[in-house]
Amino acid sequence: MKFSEVPAPASSGSVSSGETSGSELQGVGNIDEYDIIKEGKAEILTPKEDKVFYNPIQQFNRDLSIMAIKSYIELRNEKWMEKQQKREEAKAQKADNEPQSKKRKITGPPKINILEALSATGLRAIRYGHEIPHVNKIVANDLLPEAVKSIDRNINHAKLENVLESHLGDAIKYMASTEEKFNVIDLDPYGTATPFMDLAIQAIEDDGMLLVTCTDAGVLAGSGYPEKCFALYGGNNFGNSFVNGEANHEAGIRLILGMISATAAKYKKSIEPVLSLSIDFYFRLFIRVKTSPIEVKRLSSKTMVVYGCNGCGHKIEQPLGRISGPSKFQYPKLVAGVSSECGFCEGTYTVAGPMWKGPIHDPKFIDRILSINHESDKQVYGTTERIKGMLTVAKSELSDVSFYFNLNHMSSVFKSPPISINEMVKALGNLGYNVSLTHAKKNCIKTNAPWEVVLQINKEWLVLSNREYLCKTKANEGNMSEKTKVKVEQLEADIGSNPNLLKASPGYRILKKLAATPEDMKIDFVTESEVSSSVNKLRNVKMVRYQENPTKNWGPKSRPSSK
Repeated sequence: MKFSEVPAPASSGSVSSGETSGSELQGVGNIDEYDIIKEGKAEILTPKEDKVFYNPIQQFNRDLSIMAIKSYIELRNEKWMEKQQKREEAKAQKADNEPQSKKRKITGPPKINILEALSATGLRAIRYGHEIPHVNKIVANDLLPEAVKSIDRNINHAKLENVLESHLGDAIKYMASTEEKFNVIDLDPYGTATPFMDLAIQAIEDDGMLLVTCTDAGVLAGSGYPEKCFALYGGNNFGNSFVNGEANHEAGIRLILGMISATAAKYKKSIEPVLSLSIDFYFRLFIRVKTSPIEVKRLSSKTMVVYGCNGCGHKIEQPLGRISGPSKFQYPKLVAGVSSECGFCEGTYTVAGPMWKGPIHDPKFIDRILSINHESDKQVYGTTERIKGMLTVAKSELSDVSFYFNLNHMSSVFKSPPISINEMVKALGNLGYNVSLTHAKKNCIKTNAPWEVVLQINKEWLVLSNREYLCKTKANEGNMSEKTKVKVEQLEADIGSNPNLLKASPGYRILKKLAATPEDMKIDFVTESEVSSSVNKLRNVKMVRYQENPTKNWGPKSRPSSK
């Protein structure tokens, strides 16, 4: 895939000042006191003092959220209509002789209610009001009086009084006190969404959609705050190991889902992640929440701790529950291979989790977003290409494989020349294993191949590299240094070794422990397979996945001041 970069669109997310000195807007006052922000179909006014939080790089988040909510509404309405149709057909069979005038007509699914719990300027809520159909009511809540003033000003400016209302107060207290249930709750806080989760789960309508942003990627995917990660999310990631810690971005997603699923279970509710993304400096998750006691009982089998080797990156997943038959729930048993040291490289294991073990995406839901994205006006939705790129890759991810690994990191373990995605995928595909890319990281793949097979492929790559080195070196034999001669002698004695590896290194230990490649294991880096063709087809499509920095020092801004 040619992952090109695209600048943040100026036309769909621009800021300008008032044009006419002393000009007045109804209900606003002097327009010169405000900046005009245009994004999507919305236009909002923000005070030039900048007391209210606005982050333009989050346009991707807002564009995607609008399309996701549209997808949720469409799928919900289709499900509702299908259910109603079946009811009507059943009634018709029982009352064929009933007069037509007495038969109940299907009037259509009910409209939805949306809560944006932490609204800031109100831009997201204004966009929801303008761009999402079939909405009954949107509540835009914020704790800061200045923010609510901004929301009210922009509701009036956007003429959305019939659908959008503001609320001043703590989001937690509001969700606890309101008698309303919301079909969609959007949590987009500064930092972690954990404090809001308990009440959001209680305030959401059954089979509703929960949208969650966590901007504390340094806690979830970093290595400097293990105590904070555990306190907020009930688990840890893989820490700071060079190879093992590469998967922390997916570990972050699974830690958030683990926290949400455990919270929902207290109220006999289960979760279904339909789209879970690691984006720039934050995580964005889209989750269906429904009451389902039987799914709550299955939660332990969808929760795991993971043993991650700090030497070679080997992962062992330990489910925290077992299911035997349709409804027999059992205590977990220790999985094979768990030890105090890695059986491949003798490295130590970091224990990560507890975290979510189940799928993190729903391909059907992603397809619906991609369809909406394809039909969207690019002048309104300036991040359509990036949405297409990231979601296409996310949809392709293997649902039964929890973590990816970095090919460059694997080469560094063996101190061998880098192996390309193309060559690695061909080798795995020709051995009968499945492979996918990941949206979270470049040059990383997921595969259902056992770790021993991954290591054997890397060893075979080292052997091929060694043979090529010997061929080139011997062609210039007369000019070899003493150091080169020693290396040549070592490789001729053992072509599957690497003299550059220290004896205490993981790569040296792996090469010593790995048996010779079995004769029936034909590792082929050249021949195309169905798997490699599918991955390469995806890689060769020109899609945007990473956004170019639109401004200097962009990223999470400072928390807004209430002063």
